Amino acid sequence: MFLNTLYEQPFLFLVFFFILSLWSMLWKGFGLWFSARNEQKGWFLAILIIDLAGLLPIIYLIWFKPKKEPESSEEKVFKIKTTSKRKNRKR
Repeated sequence: MFLNTLYEQPFLFLVFFFILSLWSMLWKGFGLWFSARNEQKGWFLAILIIDLAGLLPIIYLIWFKPKKEPESSEEKVFKIKTTSKRKNRKR
């Protein structure tokens, strides 16, 4: 029934195809961005090559994206010191 409607009204098919393409590009972009930033070459290539309407990037982003490690106290102190020096220079 649904396919028959698309066949009879090609405009609906084009709208459906456009929405599906936008959906896929959005998730693919997020998946590629995060896998590249986390240096996960295997996931980057899989997401780049396999296109399943955004399903593979969604799976990656939900389950396999590594969590950012919490900063050590030394890194926090260093950031605070450098930002306070920058603020003092502006005055």
